[in-house]
Amino acid sequence: MTENFELHPDLTRDGVEVMDLRLSRLLLMNDAAWPWLVLVPQRPNKKDFHDLDPMDQYRVCDEITICSQALSRLFSPDKVNVAALGNMTPQLHVHVIARFADDPAWPGPIWGKQDKQPYEPHQLEERVLALRRELSHPL
Repeated sequence: MTENFELHPDLTRDGVEVMDLRLSRLLLMNDAAWPWLVLVPQRPNKKDFHDLDPMDQYRVCDEITICSQALSRLFSPDKVNVAALGNMTPQLHVHVIARFADDPAWPGPIWGKQDKQPYEPHQLEERVLALRRELSHPL
């Protein structure tokens, strides 16, 4: 989408590409404990939300909404969390995470609660296909 855009190695290592949205590359974190998406605006050298121009800020917010709604429809979570931290991975990226009252970290944040639980290959493929189907026809 944008010349010179590259995913940070941390995101490449931990995420699986789902699809490109209008602005962002959408990743599924390879952690089966939570339905966990990451949106990465395809703009080089951006580390904070305010680094984006106003139209791109709008687009990211729209994509967050679309992904949040998709997770809600697919998984019926108790809560959908949205976060853009970037303390460890400096490339601008936004986490959209379906949370459940019985998940391993509830009600606290998910970071640092347990080791990642990678998806089994067939589960990963099914999850990515389900997300692509759901996001191909957003409401």
